[in-house]
Amino acid sequence: MAERDIRLWGDPVLRSACEPVTVFDEHIAALAEDLVDTALPEGRAAVAAPQIGVGLRAFGYDLDGRTGYVINPEIVELGGELRDIEEGCLSVPGLFFPTPRYEFARVRGVDAQNEPVEIEGTEVFAQMLQHEVGHLDGQVYIQTLPKDRRREAMREIRSSDWFLARMS
Repeated sequence: MAERDIRLWGDPVLRSACEPVTVFDEHIAALAEDLVDTALPEGRAAVAAPQIGVGLRAFGYDLDGRTGYVINPEIVELGGELRDIEEGCLSVPGLFFPTPRYEFARVRGVDAQNEPVEIEGTEVFAQMLQHEVGHLDGQVYIQTLPKDRRREAMREIRSSDWFLARMS
């Protein structure tokens, strides 16, 4: 369908928990396509629906040779060590911070026809799954950082060109 514009830090849609999808029709199929299309450009890994201004539980991904989407995803398993992994976000462009993430994650949800979907991964794929489900819960990864890192991240956000442009 179409690549959509990304909402930036400060947009209220990024801080609101998303509603589950309850009607599976052509609008949800189009949303799934848009999420994948928006995740495809170089330098991207995944996009959650609130990042394109939609308050529904869905995300699209294109990472490690795997491309797809999940509707109504829930993390059903985390495993391995919890360790800091350098992380960024399209809604906080150009900034990266060590973020605590588990080495393994499994997510269950459905596709656009309401058929069961389960995806899992390790390392960066696991990081992406945790990151995107966080978005659907109204959380940007900056909020998950330990206090000192979160303070540093907020300083960097407030001095970034994109944030200053939004404020003027």
